[in-house]
Amino acid sequence: MKKRKTLFRIIAKSLGEKAGKSDEEADKIAFIRLLMFSSIFITNSFIIFGVIRSHLIPRDYIQKVECINLK
Repeated sequence: MKKRKTLFRIIAKSLGEKAGKSDEEADKIAFIRLLMFSSIFITNSFIIFGVIRSHLIPRDYIQKVECINLK
């Protein structure tokens, strides 16, 4: 349990300045910041994946494969 708390403390400190009047409130704020960062990170990962996929697999190739499969 202590290892989990120290890991959360490190993540919370990496997200920015401690906010809140008490430790409980600061933990809640850090958790919200972590959720926001995670959602931004996941969204950007999907965008990057889409860009890489579109450059590695051109549309002409995909259309040819679809035509062959339809016949």
